[in-house]
Amino acid sequence: MSVLIVGGSGFVGGELMKVFGSNAVGTFCHTPTEGLIPLDITDEQQVGDVLERLRPRLIIHPAAQPNVDRCESEIDESYQVNVVGTRNVAGAARRVGARLVYFSTDYLFDGTAGPYPPDAKPAPLNVYGRHKLEAEEAVRELVADHLIARLCGVYGYHPDGKNFVMGLIAKGRRGERMLVPADQWGTPTLVENLAEAMKELALSHHVGIVHPVGPDYLSRIEFARLAAEILELAPDFLQPVSTEELGQAARRPLRGGVDNRSTQALLRTRLAGAREGLRAVRRRMEEHPSSSRTCSS
Repeated sequence: MSVLIVGGSGFVGGELMKVFGSNAVGTFCHTPTEGLIPLDITDEQQVGDVLERLRPRLIIHPAAQPNVDRCESEIDESYQVNVVGTRNVAGAARRVGARLVYFSTDYLFDGTAGPYPPDAKPAPLNVYGRHKLEAEEAVRELVADHLIARLCGVYGYHPDGKNFVMGLIAKGRRGERMLVPADQWGTPTLVENLAEAMKELALSHHVGIVHPVGPDYLSRIEFARLAAEILELAPDFLQPVSTEELGQAARRPLRGGVDNRSTQALLRTRLAGAREGLRAVRRRMEEHPSSSRTCSS
């Protein structure tokens, strides 16, 4: 099966490129990346041309504007990328007869009753969540053969430090204070485990919503302290605070996260818990000591 990964240059997209291997073609938008093709998903004509040329059987779409606070101030940018871009990809997928796998978020929910099952009613608190909900609706409307994967707290080894755990490592090694919300809960998800699970789900015949996240329900500060323990960082740099004290531009769901049990029942791949996932991060760092040192500089 030919596979197109829209956003193959990103954190999640890069892991998907690895698990699909030579069957996959990936795209980038702003930063040229070796082996990937350029694609601006906000350009409907360009999306259509690329998909007509490649005619993939499967399209996996993790590309997004994921900066939740930026989305509050740059509403049109968020709408163009997260809604219009997804609609463009979905419309082109329908025209070429491709299966579409779209990556969404637990920020669809208001955080009063997490972790949420796939059939829970969305009630987003912020622009990002509202736009991702609109994008989900476009996928359902335009592509019969679709899968919507809602994620939460994706982390993993990445030499550029673009996730919570790598940022924690950098601050911990410098002994720099890190403010961590004690009242935000979620379901942390190891990126390479996510990619393996999503390959299995994408190649299945399952249609609808899946929650391929970790099984553990933890507060952000609990997860941070566990990370410090496993990665052998003195935990003193972690300072628990309330979400209100952080003063973030976008409202966060406090009891967020999504429930993975119905999705785990579909899978042979076992969704990894936080302790196992953090040990995997440590192993990858030990395999790449020079890159790991760069993360702390």
